[in-house]
Amino acid sequence: MPIQSITALNQFPGLVNMAQSPMVFAVSASAYASSSFYYTCKLQIWTGSYEASGSGTTYNIRKYPNASGYGLFDVSKFVNSALTVPALQATSSVVFFQPTFNFNFENGISGSDFRTSVADRGLDGYNLFPKQINSTGLVGDFYPLMTDGPTSQSIAINDKGWLGVFVGVNSNVNVLYTGSYANGSTTTATRVLSGSQFHTTASIAWTPMGPVQPGFPLALTNGGSDLVSYTIRSTGVGFQNALGINYSVNCVFKYTPVRILWKNRYGQFDWINMWYKNVQDFSTEQRVYQPQLGSWNSSKLTYNEYQSTTQRYTVDATETLTVNTDFLPESYNEIFKQLLVTEEAYWMYDQPNSLYKPITIKTNNITFKTGVNDKLIQYTFTFDIGQPYKLII
Repeated sequence: MPIQSITALNQFPGLVNMAQSPMVFAVSASAYASSSFYYTCKLQIWTGSYEASGSGTTYNIRKYPNASGYGLFDVSKFVNSALTVPALQATSSVVFFQPTFNFNFENGISGSDFRTSVADRGLDGYNLFPKQINSTGLVGDFYPLMTDGPTSQSIAINDKGWLGVFVGVNSNVNVLYTGSYANGSTTTATRVLSGSQFHTTASIAWTPMGPVQPGFPLALTNGGSDLVSYTIRSTGVGFQNALGINYSVNCVFKYTPVRILWKNRYGQFDWINMWYKNVQDFSTEQRVYQPQLGSWNSSKLTYNEYQSTTQRYTVDATETLTVNTDFLPESYNEIFKQLLVTEEAYWMYDQPNSLYKPITIKTNNITFKTGVNDKLIQYTFTFDIGQPYKLII
């Protein structure tokens, strides 16, 4: 029979959280002085509608009181483990989570269940130092666009790509496109993105960023050659101060651009064209053995004139891609840090057919440059191609 319940919830996450960073609940009860006392947390994690809490995964967690008598539950590892779908496949990589707290003695005496009043959401991303524990992490200069910019970027007229937009607070988010053309005219178009805080798949939406991405709202006359630049920004209530991103259309380039995308700290994608020289390397690693020559089990000793004394039996191939950026402003340094630590990146090697190759960044050290010290800023990155040459599973 319950004797009492949790008396205080001293710390708790917000309604929207980055699941790779700590998400901490701190609970207390007056009975903690017993040496056999411990706190319990029944953590439910699910996707879909807000009301579908019974359809997910449940974890039972136990914590002994700390020196202050509180039970501290960091649920981030559990929530993050539920975000397993690659970001390229999951437009809205979000889960709901809700804990129920109690306490127990080793002799079976327990308290009354204490459940948080609302469920929180965990996003596939992380906070940066010096953010405080349980900070939302979403508020940024471009919010609700889920990127750190920079404000000026370059793009090719035949590029695809999209931006993640957080739509899980407002019912609708307006994304304004402003295009500038060679004849000096400008035009605008607005995309209205619908969202909901009561469904995980309605928390994040994609809006076209590349000129040939399906749904791109600006007119492309004369094959797009008239479009000089365009800006994408969020508008409407609450977003009046949000920064936009201006894309300059690059029509002339010497090398075939390599289009790279990677999961950023918001769990969405940043994109860049590597405009300068790129090199693809193909290397093999083999295992060999020396076969026995001659027909030693026959009536006469002969040998096959085509047989080799060195025979391959396993050959693995590794492909790497080395790319070079254009000369860039130092405002790119922040998203390049996120590229270096990303766990998901792709080379969009066939844009008309939207074909991707998974890549893993091999470059693990960069000396970041600044305009004051270095004047011109240009970087080289090397990636391992994540798919083998041979289709062997």
